[in-house]
Amino acid sequence: MLCATGRLLAAESTALPAQPRGRGPRRCRRRELHFPGHPELPLCRTASVPTGRRAILRRGRMPSAVCGGLAGSELRPRRGRYGPQAARAAVPEEAAEAAAQSPKRPAPGSRPSEAACRWVLLALVTLLAFATRFHRLDQPPHVCWDETHFGKMGSYYINRTFFFDVHPPLGKMLIGLAGYLSGYDGTFMFQKPGDRYEHHNYMGMRGFCAFLGSLLIPFAYLTVLELSKSLPAALLSAALLTFDTGCLTLSQYILLDPILMFFIMAAMLSMVKYNSCADRPFSAPWWFWLSLTGINLAGAIGVKFVGLFIILHVGWNTVSDLWHLFGDLSLSLVTVGKHLTARILCLIVLPLALYTAIYAVHFAVLNQSGPGDGFFSSAFQARLSGNTLHNASVPEYLAFGSVITVKNLRMAIGYLHSHRHLYPEGIGAHQQQVTTYLHKDYNNLWIIKKQNTDSDPLDPSFPVEFVRHGDIIRLEHKETSRNLHSHYHEAPLTRKHYQVTGYGINGTGDSNDFWRIEVINRKFGNRIKVLRSRIRFIHLVTGCVLGSSGKVLPKWGWEQLEVTCTPYLKETLNSIWNVEDHINPKLPNISLDVLQPSFPEILLESHMVMIRGNNGLKPKDNEFTSKPWHWPINYQGLRFSGINDTDFRVYLLGNPVVWWLNLLSIALYLLSGSIIAVAVQRGAHLPGEVEGLSQVLLRGGGQLLLGWALHYFPFFLMGRVLYFHHYFPAMLFSSMLTGILWDTLLRLCACGLAASSLASGVHMGGVLSLLLGTAYSFYLFHPLAYGMVGPLAQDPQSPMAGLRWLESWDF
Repeated sequence: MLCATGRLLAAESTALPAQPRGRGPRRCRRRELHFPGHPELPLCRTASVPTGRRAILRRGRMPSAVCGGLAGSELRPRRGRYGPQAARAAVPEEAAEAAAQSPKRPAPGSRPSEAACRWVLLALVTLLAFATRFHRLDQPPHVCWDETHFGKMGSYYINRTFFFDVHPPLGKMLIGLAGYLSGYDGTFMFQKPGDRYEHHNYMGMRGFCAFLGSLLIPFAYLTVLELSKSLPAALLSAALLTFDTGCLTLSQYILLDPILMFFIMAAMLSMVKYNSCADRPFSAPWWFWLSLTGINLAGAIGVKFVGLFIILHVGWNTVSDLWHLFGDLSLSLVTVGKHLTARILCLIVLPLALYTAIYAVHFAVLNQSGPGDGFFSSAFQARLSGNTLHNASVPEYLAFGSVITVKNLRMAIGYLHSHRHLYPEGIGAHQQQVTTYLHKDYNNLWIIKKQNTDSDPLDPSFPVEFVRHGDIIRLEHKETSRNLHSHYHEAPLTRKHYQVTGYGINGTGDSNDFWRIEVINRKFGNRIKVLRSRIRFIHLVTGCVLGSSGKVLPKWGWEQLEVTCTPYLKETLNSIWNVEDHINPKLPNISLDVLQPSFPEILLESHMVMIRGNNGLKPKDNEFTSKPWHWPINYQGLRFSGINDTDFRVYLLGNPVVWWLNLLSIALYLLSGSIIAVAVQRGAHLPGEVEGLSQVLLRGGGQLLLGWALHYFPFFLMGRVLYFHHYFPAMLFSSMLTGILWDTLLRLCACGLAASSLASGVHMGGVLSLLLGTAYSFYLFHPLAYGMVGPLAQDPQSPMAGLRWLESWDF
């Protein structure tokens, strides 16, 4: 794989056994490859090694710990990349000469002091991460930013109340579980930012998010250590994340972001760990890390759909690995098939099974009717206890005089709705608004009547007359007694569509109130079934079809969805409806239990609703949003709490020293990586220590650059509303890349110095300067995360006045 070859080499020198000559395809082709530090020792390449690649098999000690990387590190040859057969093909005399010239060194695992140093540093890094994340966790004691959404959703799980959200359920379930286990009873309303928690126990949910946010730092440390085998690189990466005010802020509140980033980083760490076990395939550690990668992928996609980006990252790594295994002629096709099967089971089947199980738990827990009912189909609602359709009995066939609700079949459109408010002047005719509304409401009720009579069909003296396919009807709004009406005025938002209004007095209107009801794929004369018949309403005068564009009306329309009459008669879900509630005392009832959908149908429907909900997220009036190009340059922050000098103010903004260093590092990496890649491709002879560092930079850094790109550039293609916090998963990868880049560059600079003491001083001095610089910048900007009170930064008396380096920073 890409990252397994990022280790600096220090394997014990041993004589290599000779490969018998004259064995057909295993015969050596005399391409001369040299051990670093031993240019006189040629190494022939066997036919099974892919041509066009340089076999990097290092023996012996690097010249120094600074130039060669951390002492005890090693670059193992990968099967399928360089292949063990390449090593076996060396001539015995040449191998013996190499062994004589290369002093033996202890194996990496035989250095207990070094291993202890790694564990001590990991413990210190973890302790500092928890200390910064849990400091002042209870402040402010009121709802901040999106806590109003995700705290409320945690309460819904505790109360088992069904709701709708555009994200998968795992993150909210974990928040609800944390609240429940910590004693929160689910009674706080989370109505708006600024509401005080008072006696409600919110610390369990905040503490859970802070716990996962704290683990990001040791995960980054271990990931970089695995990719580079360099303690300074790992320590620098961990410091960049520890001292970033943005990561700190996101970790201290009831949000999905720390949960999402936890699973992304856990997946990345487990991926590089199973890469490092590539020389021991099908061993217990190999199976453990491979399976854990699949589990973490399910967790990432189970929190937010942007977890798909880490799935793409792992998928690319897996395809690359399998391709190189396929090219290793020392492996039989049966063995390659076993590798393929293992990855299918652990990285596809296992995540899918866990992802499905998440939804099974979600639907089992949320079995009570709630505010999310209207986003889903009538059949879905029939399974929710407390919904009017649950265990309900309604008349089966539609009749004149029935009171009904009409629901659009497109997900997240809702019910045909009207209210006493009129369209504003200049928006078509100044008549009563007709919209669609996602929630149950009395204003969703309509009475179905004949076109040419005002007699009451419910009068006992009149016989029951069923509504049939092709009948001409009127729909009278029950609350306002106005008829569903359309005319040639243009719709409010959708050009070339006609306006739909409520018109008339006590059911008396004009010919523009008449609609022909049609059942999809039925013959004229067939009766219309409640819930099951898919119907359309054709306007008799204009010939247009009643539908909903799905566009959100402005505040004058109460941000409900636009209803139009489209002259385009193509059948789409926007113009297809079904009758849901049905009240008619003259008709017998039937049970709706038979309509409850199966689990696969529920799962499919929920994803269709979430995808449509995500695509429909648009910025509201005066809402603070940002653009993807703003994010890496730290152009604008996001206000979490407080707006004036009397408020407790929390402002989401990345530590500018960290973020701008990351941005510089990406540019430097692209430049230096390109130069090294071109030199290697052209066959330039690099000193052994430089070549080892180059492999770390290209392969370890390449993995992290790919992770950054996959978590950043897709946002440029999204049409939904975007916020600053969407960049933070990409920021994790850029911080780890910065650690590897600067450690490698400083080592390369040190390699050019003759004196070993000066070389060591350059490297350690550079790393120490970066660590101290980021720590001091955190000291300056930490009030952004922990809270500020007093004058705003625009005031010269403010302690933050000199730190407002960009005019766009609004703290």
